[in-house]
Amino acid sequence: MATKSHSAEKRHRQSEERRIRNKTVKSSIRTSVRKLSGFVVARKTDEAENALKEMIKKLDTAARKGIIHKKTAARKKSRMQKRFNALKTG
Repeated sequence: MATKSHSAEKRHRQSEERRIRNKTVKSSIRTSVRKLSGFVVARKTDEAENALKEMIKKLDTAARKGIIHKKTAARKKSRMQKRFNALKTG
């Protein structure tokens, strides 16, 4: 059995660190989406507006860093903005 090269070991360490970092960012995005959804269902407009701003900020940052695709971020923002707008009008 051949041993891994030093560069392969380093590459593995780096990818593992990135995987963990990306996982936390994606988790925080999902949490903010759930928080916003809860406020929309509870019809709390002020809290929902703040949660929407926070969620958009997290999505934009993740898309800029390449953690999620920019079109994925745009789609999620659009859907949540639509729900928020429905809350405000109806």
